[in-house]
Amino acid sequence: MGKEAKKIVNLDLKDLLNELNKAYADEWLAHYAYLYLARTVTGAGYEDMAEMLEETAKQEAEHAEELANRILELGGTFIASISDLEKNANYPYPKLSKATDDYDAIIKTVTDAEAGAIDVYNRIALKTQGKDHVTYQLVCHILSEEAQHEEKFEDLK
Repeated sequence: MGKEAKKIVNLDLKDLLNELNKAYADEWLAHYAYLYLARTVTGAGYEDMAEMLEETAKQEAEHAEELANRILELGGTFIASISDLEKNANYPYPKLSKATDDYDAIIKTVTDAEAGAIDVYNRIALKTQGKDHVTYQLVCHILSEEAQHEEKFEDLK
């Protein structure tokens, strides 16, 4: 990130980088949980559920990549160790049901995680609005996709 671009960020960069890293960790935990669920789901119509979970997992990985890029642009570093992801996340790794055909439990896992993500990105958006336009646009974009994920899985109830 250039000098002028850094100058117009009117925030505590250390605090912002911490928030972005926590969101980065959340995205990787969601990605892994959803991919695991996609690979293990069983029961009637499991193919459709697996496809939805896999697509959502891919989008969570994309969010992590977008956040990593922004963290680097701001002069920070993103979490390097897999073992540090849960320690640094806003939320713990989602609790997964042992029953791979319990669609209600799967839907609850996903909608709870997406609600948490919506809260995180809304908080970062409020913090960056008018103070860091690039980060604000990024988190609003991700927030929009997280809201779509929540709605998609809520509609399955």
